[in-house]
Amino acid sequence: MEKMLAQAIEAIKASSKESSVYVGCDSKRLKKKGKWVARYATVVIVHKDSRHGCNLFFHEEWHPDFSGRKAENVKQRLLKECELAVQAAVAVSEHLDGRYMEVHIDVNPNPVYKSNVAVKEALGWCTGMGFNTKIKPQAWAAMHAADHIANGKRDHIKSDTFS
Repeated sequence: MEKMLAQAIEAIKASSKESSVYVGCDSKRLKKKGKWVARYATVVIVHKDSRHGCNLFFHEEWHPDFSGRKAENVKQRLLKECELAVQAAVAVSEHLDGRYMEVHIDVNPNPVYKSNVAVKEALGWCTGMGFNTKIKPQAWAAMHAADHIANGKRDHIKSDTFS
């Protein structure tokens, strides 16, 4: 994640003070070589002048998923997503120099959905760290940008423009 964060920080420093920064993380469970794993995608998005295009920086990493076939331990995975988003947010927050930043967490406030099991902990963690925090349905950096990376949908991303 260090390389991605260094590139994002460089882009933040080069952007105007009106630019905004969004951080999010999502994951996807897969069976790899007979074992369940989760692919985590952490994104840092620099929205140019908060109204023009953006630069998207991402990092992928794999971790064991101990919940087995039925995804019983959703909470553990969601809190790992939160951990990675907070880690990235802490790193870039030192370089914001007055720019606005939000941390987007892929949890749902509606108890009908499985991701509701981690809402209190994830929100408490991020807000306790002093971050502006958004959850579904406003958490687009996690729900869309990180989700695309976690699900391997990045053929349209130019490697020289995005990391």
